[in-house]
Amino acid sequence: MRILVADDHEVVRQGLRTLLESKPGWEVCGEASDGREAIQLAAQLQPDVVVLDLAMPVLNGLEATRGVLAAAPRTEVVILTMHESEQYVRQVLEAGARAFVLKSDAGHDLLAAIEAVRQGRPFFTGKISSTVHSACLKSAETTRPVRSILTSREREIVQRLAEGRTARGVAAELSISPKTVEAHRSNVMRKLDLHSVSELVRYAVRNGIISA
Repeated sequence: MRILVADDHEVVRQGLRTLLESKPGWEVCGEASDGREAIQLAAQLQPDVVVLDLAMPVLNGLEATRGVLAAAPRTEVVILTMHESEQYVRQVLEAGARAFVLKSDAGHDLLAAIEAVRQGRPFFTGKISSTVHSACLKSAETTRPVRSILTSREREIVQRLAEGRTARGVAAELSISPKTVEAHRSNVMRKLDLHSVSELVRYAVRNGIISA
């Protein structure tokens, strides 16, 4: 079992490596410190499983999940997070991940989650009730979430702006012009009926694009 670990805290990655490699035959084949690096390493390494932190800089875990699955279609994604809510579970399912594990439960649930997804079964940490799980599955199949109003590029820009970057800084990171960033920002504000950067930040937090 080859596993890629993505978390922006080195001490967490080290702990996960120790835990995962305690399992005979399991290997942590790479480590990423942000969502963009996770996609690049997934494309390069083609791991069996990627363990992704939900709240990461540059590109959050949900957007990274989409990128990982596009770059490595046979890879399974396990989301590891501190956040427990129906909204986050729904977003995880919509992004294509099969498992949702709270960091507080990682010691006893993460290995089971990885084994489950490799067998084609979903896994949700014990604190997520079966009722919430069923509701999220149904919602993911029948509703269009608010976040899907935005394109992938718009979500990338929203995350960077909400994290405090300037339009010029975002443009440099994405290799586009500042005018293009401004155009995307205007489209986002119009689509979401937002009128200030502070409202944009609150939207990003509520919808799991950045962490509070």
